[in-house]
Amino acid sequence: MNCPKVSIIILNWKGWEDTIECLESLYQITYPNYDVIVVDNSSEDESIEKIKRYAEGEIKVDSKLFKYNPSNKPIKIIEYTRGEAETGGGKENEIVDLSFNRKMVLIKNEKNYGFAEGNNIAMRYALKALNPDYVLLLNNDTVVDKEFLGELVKVGESDEKIGVVGPKIYYYDFKGRRVELSGAKILFWMGGIPIGSKDTDQIKNVDMVSGCCMLIKKEIIKITGMLDPVYFFGWEDADFCTKTKKLGYNVMCTQKRGIWHKIGASYGGYYASNPRILREGIRNQLIFISRHAHILQKIFSTPFLIRQAMHVIFWRSNSISEIKIKIAAIKNGFVDFIEYKRALRKHSQ
Repeated sequence: MNCPKVSIIILNWKGWEDTIECLESLYQITYPNYDVIVVDNSSEDESIEKIKRYAEGEIKVDSKLFKYNPSNKPIKIIEYTRGEAETGGGKENEIVDLSFNRKMVLIKNEKNYGFAEGNNIAMRYALKALNPDYVLLLNNDTVVDKEFLGELVKVGESDEKIGVVGPKIYYYDFKGRRVELSGAKILFWMGGIPIGSKDTDQIKNVDMVSGCCMLIKKEIIKITGMLDPVYFFGWEDADFCTKTKKLGYNVMCTQKRGIWHKIGASYGGYYASNPRILREGIRNQLIFISRHAHILQKIFSTPFLIRQAMHVIFWRSNSISEIKIKIAAIKNGFVDFIEYKRALRKHSQ
């Protein structure tokens, strides 16, 4: 197999410890043609300093899934503000001759743009400055197998109608003994809920793969556009994969050489315990349904949405006050969706 160029994008927001573990696993992979782009979404903590110290070899990474390798340090970093990155950078000559595991691009956003637009900023930079064949979106709270990228690219290169590829994703806490996701089918009759497909050893054509690790062909980005920033956080991966499928391209999931995922680490834990994330999730789910489900699916999904809301309200709720907070977050999510639809109608007039 030839080795098309891949730009790997990692979004950091107040999660430098997870980010450097992810980076260390990346810098040990066997695939020989990639760039690493770290985007900091205005963390306002020590993230940028700690990432730089890791690159200098001053912070050793301890992981239960791999051994730290000091031999590829220091890692050369070129830094950009968001504005500099959006215009195409300009410092690439400083790292062009370095080995793939000895360089990093660091983009510093001046505010938190959310998951979708934070990744979009890096994608626009990569397409202008690095000219990759593929873009890989990778959560900072993941650890990768050494062979994972080669497996993803091999599937992507096997058919020109394949637009997006994702790996098998394991729970980090179970060291690969349990599968979190192996591609998913989107059940619009049940509110657009992604249901993980049966775990097998076969490459599968699926409705979507998780945005925590999603390999995208450059041509697909040009056709479908990037992640929709209307989804600040959540459902942007389902939306992107659905648009890709509607345009006649396949979304595939590999079953070999996967990744490990610390679920919820990138946004502070179990989503229903975070009122802001819960509110955003309800809003975005309703936007997704309104865009992609047909009228009968919207009607029949209503009871499932109510049941889902009740489950979230009472599961892991330890007090009346916590239940009230969740109810308020869900209510506000519905209100936000109504405001979104109202603004959409106003804009179309």
